[in-house]
Amino acid sequence: MGVYILRRLGLMVPTLIGILLINFLIIQFAPGGPIEQIAARYSGATQGGLSNRLSGGGAETITGPGANGAGGYRGARGLDPRLVEELKHQFGFDLPVHERFLKMLRNYAVLDFGDSFFRGRPVIDLVLEKLPVSISLGLWTTLLTYLVSIPLGIAKAVRDGSRFDVVSSAAVIVGYAIPAFLFAVFLIVLLAGGSYLSIFPLRGLVSENFATLSLAGQVADYAWHMVLPITAMVIGSFATLTLLTKNSFLEEVGKQYVVTARAKGLTESRILYRHVFRNAMLLVIAGFPAAFISILFTSSLLIEVIFSLDGLGLLGFDAAIKRDYPVVFGTLYLFSLIGLLTKLASDIVYTLVDPRIDFERRDV
Repeated sequence: MGVYILRRLGLMVPTLIGILLINFLIIQFAPGGPIEQIAARYSGATQGGLSNRLSGGGAETITGPGANGAGGYRGARGLDPRLVEELKHQFGFDLPVHERFLKMLRNYAVLDFGDSFFRGRPVIDLVLEKLPVSISLGLWTTLLTYLVSIPLGIAKAVRDGSRFDVVSSAAVIVGYAIPAFLFAVFLIVLLAGGSYLSIFPLRGLVSENFATLSLAGQVADYAWHMVLPITAMVIGSFATLTLLTKNSFLEEVGKQYVVTARAKGLTESRILYRHVFRNAMLLVIAGFPAAFISILFTSSLLIEVIFSLDGLGLLGFDAAIKRDYPVVFGTLYLFSLIGLLTKLASDIVYTLVDPRIDFERRDV
């Protein structure tokens, strides 16, 4: 297994480079870069005022290396070309494309993601600041999804074709069909001071007086704030996993080793949880990395916006809108790295669940 792990770790390097390269090339053709936006924003200001802002006298700090440097900024029309060149130099857009990319790779190799164009702070600090919110949403949503989906999928497989199976399938499909953000709005209207009850808080991860609470009070306050956003995310997340669990168990139940176990007189519960469970859960384990990464970095975006939870999803969305390339590429790199490491972890779990699997005897 050690050789396989080293091989997979080695393959992560070209994979990350390929992901960054493709997105880097796409960015070169994206209109409305940061220089265009800043120049357009200050096109009505005096050139002296713009110079003061560029030198640190304004409200925004403009620093850090860039990722896009194509010329012809329409938003800069009417401004002194020297100011535009100064902007390009401060963003790092005065370097050739290949030099910018190679410089980015060298910096990323040592986890140096530069500074945000518009926030004036290191990207790594921004990510670490927003990470707890996204991890809270992702971990609790994934945990609750698995705790609900696996027992429900097993129960549906055991009672395949029964009234319970039909009713639960209908409920699962309805929950899957309702977007998480729409269900979040419904929960706010119903339970967060909308038109009916005011039981749960409307926004934020904790209350303003969180620091003054006892440990038990802090835990309760945190859980109180997480009920609605996590409920909204779980409702639309467990349908696929539930049906996958059910189908996996149905497929295993029909195999020859189950017939043999029954012929030996083993009880149904022993067959189900001692023999079928281990084999059927392989597909469920395989889907864990994709489910976790999807929930952590994509599904939580609108939930973060609706409940004013300042996490990685909102950070990445805001960076993409503002063309804050250091944040965009920094978060892309970290997301891709976490996804690859999580996939490797799932392969290791494979071998723990079923020791018969040996990845070292197979091609990667």
